[in-house]
Amino acid sequence: MCCWQVIYKKQILMKTILNTSSLGLLAGALLFASCGGETKTTTTTDSTTTTTTTMSDSTALKPAGPAPEWAPTIHPEMQAVIEKLASYGDKPIETLSATAARKNHTPTDAVMDLIKENNITLPAPGVDTVGKEIPVAGGNVHLRIYTPKAGKGPFPVIVYYHGGGFVIANIDVYNASAQGLAEQVGAVVVSVAYRLAPENKFPTAHNDAFAAYEWTLKNAASINADPKKIAVLGESAGGNLAANVSIMARDKKIMAPLHEVLVYPIAQTDMSTKSYTLYAAAKPLNKPMMSWFTKNYLTTMAEAKDPRISLVDANLKGLPSTTIITAEIDPLNNDGLMLSDKLKAAGVTVDLKNYDGVTHEFFGMAAVVPEAKDAQAYAADQLKKVFGK
Repeated sequence: MCCWQVIYKKQILMKTILNTSSLGLLAGALLFASCGGETKTTTTTDSTTTTTTTMSDSTALKPAGPAPEWAPTIHPEMQAVIEKLASYGDKPIETLSATAARKNHTPTDAVMDLIKENNITLPAPGVDTVGKEIPVAGGNVHLRIYTPKAGKGPFPVIVYYHGGGFVIANIDVYNASAQGLAEQVGAVVVSVAYRLAPENKFPTAHNDAFAAYEWTLKNAASINADPKKIAVLGESAGGNLAANVSIMARDKKIMAPLHEVLVYPIAQTDMSTKSYTLYAAAKPLNKPMMSWFTKNYLTTMAEAKDPRISLVDANLKGLPSTTIITAEIDPLNNDGLMLSDKLKAAGVTVDLKNYDGVTHEFFGMAAVVPEAKDAQAYAADQLKKVFGK
């Protein structure tokens, strides 16, 4: 199962180091380290949401202090990650320039340190990676292509979009998710380093996302992939991009994804929802950060009404079947719920799974957070079903 990768503590070093093939795979090995001990999962289902609570055994990580005021229901392993992230003493992202914010520690760094401190065993990576530059309108975009070592191909293909509010993070920080998908699904994964704001304003990231999808369709044979078995997956801002790719494929009448997996997607810009109110001070994502992301990506606040940003106002008819994964302790929790309702109203088949006791960004933390291990397996199972695996 996939876990967060080894990266150096400063993202500025990651860009140099992890782009090399051997160290990129070393980082990837961390993604799939099994969590210590067995886990027990209980699931409750109603007409809207499946809520999963996962409890680990006594070998699980223990937090140092009491649960934070903003997260009384946080699970111990998740709290340990948040405590480690806070220990770096970085300035709040919303107080920084984009350039400075990209140098802050990430949740990946916190998980990396916890893995080292707890001597978690790392399996060998099960993928090969290669980088590819592709031309897009106004420049180039870098892709990282993950190919399973097991099996012959042509493999199904997943186009993956990382998170970071359209402003921070990169494919190195989110290597865990991309490599985890490739290993667990048995698919080629194309991870897209779309251009970031404020250097590249809306809709640059959206256009880059679709250009990478088109490239994948046209060049699938060259990467040992089957373009008839294609899906999209994204986290946070990347979840928004993945959904937009499905919409653009429908509107442009090209091969649409068979399925989309949207992990705590940005789906609207009303910051007075229940989850924005409850978790305004949450970590690692809070309400001030979301305002900061919005201001950095958009040229004017009027663009917040654009259906590419506010997916709940988009035409969602005819989109592929959709899996939505949400975290309880997340300002974007209601975004996922609202988008699920809108998709269902448009006739789209939706599976929604909410994970209690965890925060935004939990998805890539399977080495230390049991809920992440379950969420990754769930996403992989959903994709394998549509790929006929």
